Amino acid sequence: MAVCETCGNDYDMAFEVHAQGAVHTFDCFQCAIEAMAPICEHCGTKVIGHGVQSGEHWYCCAHCAREEGNKGLVDRVMAGTAAP
Repeated sequence: MAVCETCGNDYDMAFEVHAQGAVHTFDCFQCAIEAMAPICEHCGTKVIGHGVQSGEHWYCCAHCAREEGNKGLVDRVMAGTAAP
């Protein structure tokens, strides 16, 4: 069995996540998200989807990035169109 690094549960179906040269052990996706997901710098939510990044700053969506002054970020762009 393996011990979850987030909650400490000793679980026979724990899994490993290999990321950026480190190995992490969790008993569920919730614990993995809690430990590894970046936090939106505007609204504070965990970024569990693609999110957007500006330099070293992470946001859950382009709206939050724009609220923080990052005008060039968009959630998605149709082919052949420019960002607002």
